[in-house]
Amino acid sequence: MDEQTPRLHVNGNLGQVDATVVPRYGGAPTFARLPRWDEVDAADVVILGVPFDTGVSYRPGARFGPSHIRESSRLLRPYNPAQDVSPFAVQQVVDGGDVAANPFSIEEALASIQQSATRVLETGASLLTLGGDHTIALPLLRAMHATHGPIAVVHFDAHLDTWDTYFGADYTHGTPFRRASEEGLLAADSCLHIGIRGPLYTTEDLDQDGDLGFQIVHSTEMDALGAPGVIERMRARVGDRPVYVSIDIDVLDPAFAPGTGTPEAGGFTSRELLAVLRGFAGVNLVGADIVEVAPAYDHAQITGIAAAHAAYELLSVLAQARSAR
Repeated sequence: MDEQTPRLHVNGNLGQVDATVVPRYGGAPTFARLPRWDEVDAADVVILGVPFDTGVSYRPGARFGPSHIRESSRLLRPYNPAQDVSPFAVQQVVDGGDVAANPFSIEEALASIQQSATRVLETGASLLTLGGDHTIALPLLRAMHATHGPIAVVHFDAHLDTWDTYFGADYTHGTPFRRASEEGLLAADSCLHIGIRGPLYTTEDLDQDGDLGFQIVHSTEMDALGAPGVIERMRARVGDRPVYVSIDIDVLDPAFAPGTGTPEAGGFTSRELLAVLRGFAGVNLVGADIVEVAPAYDHAQITGIAAAHAAYELLSVLAQARSAR
């Protein structure tokens, strides 16, 4: 970025490009037009892209998700009235660029992702990852476990992602949480799926998922529970454990997220998802990912905008925690 490009400076933090000087459709293509990691001395939160979709089982294209979410984040502003916080003022948020994940070897890609996540966590920064397909959750959880111990995963998705193998392959976007459970990365009494819906292969899918330590808030329960009820269930489940939030954008109904690889009818609205994410305020949130945004199937940035706003709410939750210290 040109050194003369004006940026907002608040509380000693380097913030967004000043939208009163540089139009929102211009400037650096970082998330929310925030600074790059190499432009600051230290970061509190690093946003990392993982353009990888070798693990998909249906429609490809999530490798283009990180850049699409960044482009869709240009309208994000400094103050979040829903959480009454300025997420870029109370913490230094930066864009850490993309992981160079091998598109031809899943195992090598997983190792690269874990190494990059570990590098962020070793600085003491929080990590928010933009995928990419859901395979990337496994190496991210490996890095989180090495730093925080057993992790309570709150997984927003239409699908369980605790299947065993596809075509004999252990590492796909439908298997990360089974592998994470088998590797002992998870707090087995504190994990939760939210938004699950659609056809399954057999009733054993649900039985095996429970054996791995997950409880479920089905999408069909949203009408009865509402966002407050879902939040109550989530908070009771995770307690004071270190919590990792993993959002597959297909938790949203295809009306609100058409740009994804495995869409299922009957999902959450964008408003419902954002409301539940605000309920993580006060929870011990240690990291998050947003995955499965496939822009080739998107229209008018509907999916990208939803993903960008989900990231914004999570950044605001982290800012709330930092303000409370």
